[in-house]
Amino acid sequence: MIRKILILAITLQFAGCAELQKAATQVAQESGLTGGAAALSQTQIGNGLKEALNNGISNQVSKLTATDGFYKNNLVKILLPTELQKVDSGLRKIGLNSLADSGIKALNRAAEDAVKTSTPIFVDAIKGITFTDAKNILLGKNNAATSYLQGKTNSALYSQFNPVIKKSFGKVGADKIWSNIINKYNNIPLVSKVNPDLTDYVTAQALKGVFTMISIEEKGIRETAGLRTSSLMKKVFALQD
Repeated sequence: MIRKILILAITLQFAGCAELQKAATQVAQESGLTGGAAALSQTQIGNGLKEALNNGISNQVSKLTATDGFYKNNLVKILLPTELQKVDSGLRKIGLNSLADSGIKALNRAAEDAVKTSTPIFVDAIKGITFTDAKNILLGKNNAATSYLQGKTNSALYSQFNPVIKKSFGKVGADKIWSNIINKYNNIPLVSKVNPDLTDYVTAQALKGVFTMISIEEKGIRETAGLRTSSLMKKVFALQD
């Protein structure tokens, strides 16, 4: 579905360029997008496309930024890195289950906080789609749109997320919780001392979670008519069916 929609984006973006307009029309014809497309103006088609893509990203970002958006979503829940799994099991063995649980929850709270900053970066990436980008998405795999966004935004998102997560650790109390956890663990007899950098780890896991959810949205838009939530989206997507 995303592949075909982007054909319309190409037509809209390059309406003033004869050569690219001709190429876009040819791609549309080869994909079977003829006849019915004339029922909608280019402006309507463009607005429907933007609504679909922006709503898709906004919906998934909203899910992840809500309380427990990461923590209670098993697809993206941030668990402990390998080097800290022994900390978790060690604390539980001595009856500190609640402390171990609070440590994991704090990591997920920081991720939920950081993802709130991602929407503008995705919006800019959508605006920057070129003819070549669109062609590669059209010819790509079922997660081609997600892969495109990941390639265009991963670096910017990491730079945006990392300081937010570091700050969030203080805001949600993760720094104190983990200082307490690690001190408790390091005081257990005969264990190896640990002191990992959790900021980089949680940043990477937050990014992984964002793109996991976007890929689910992409699949839904491709396959499920029920995700067309406005009359304009229904009309635009009906041209692709």
